[in-house]
Amino acid sequence: MGPLWGIDLGETKTEGAVFDGGSTLARIRVPTRAEDGYEQVLRSCAEVVERLEAETGLSRPTRIGFGTPGSCDPATGLMRNCNTVCLNGRALPSDLSQEVGSDAVVANDANCFALAEAHLGSGRGHRCVFGVILGTGVGGGLVLDGGAWAGANGIAGEWGHITADAEGEPCYCGRRGCVETVLSGPALEGYYHRLSGETLGLEDIVAAARTGGNKHAASTVERLCSEFGRLLAYVVNILDPDVVVLGGGVGLTDELYDMGTIALRKHVFHDGPRLRVVRPLLGDSAGVYGAGLLARTDGENRP
Repeated sequence: MGPLWGIDLGETKTEGAVFDGGSTLARIRVPTRAEDGYEQVLRSCAEVVERLEAETGLSRPTRIGFGTPGSCDPATGLMRNCNTVCLNGRALPSDLSQEVGSDAVVANDANCFALAEAHLGSGRGHRCVFGVILGTGVGGGLVLDGGAWAGANGIAGEWGHITADAEGEPCYCGRRGCVETVLSGPALEGYYHRLSGETLGLEDIVAAARTGGNKHAASTVERLCSEFGRLLAYVVNILDPDVVVLGGGVGLTDELYDMGTIALRKHVFHDGPRLRVVRPLLGDSAGVYGAGLLARTDGENRP
């Protein structure tokens, strides 16, 4: 198979890359312009493909991978749970295929993150990799034997909507107390505000906790680590992955790799040393590389 083409469709920017082995032949970013509607999103994707063609001198391939917010319902072919809301209820895979003239292989962006880290990053060489996104939202992606696994209903890995607290904060999904309402960046900042009456970004909260003297910041970081361990243990006890790779802005918090991992071990039904929580290696490249790898692995549910 020749160079892989991947496109990471984000709410504010759409990024494409063409890569072959360890070499990136081209990388392009354009504004998504989702505020201008669904048809504009399709045009932005087509623009990325056209510019990749121009920069590489290559003809577009028969298959291009797309990482997307939300997921595609395998029963209907329609998108759902997208924070880029104009995609919801739309037949994005078939519409993209028509727009760009190549077969569009579509997967959730968390699955693309996990797929990239499994093949090219911290999960390389492992059979079962769980990729965690901790950022503005909370998501997860599962890779089994080298293939992204979406499951029968396309929701595998969606641990962000496990109920953490049945009486907790409302979630955008319509339920209460989802993991996302506890571990996302906005949720942690909201928790700090409720304790202190002050508004701080998570990075400043973590810094204040480290310097000491701010008991509310310390409590927020302690909550992050303890709840991370308790809630991730549900996934670990079911999947028993070889490695868990953390991504997203909240995932940059150093305390998750010591305090958080200690908390995780308390809840896992095994206390052996092989449980590994690791940092990602690919940074912001994981989404677009994972999208390209979708084409090589023929999409999801293909271990």
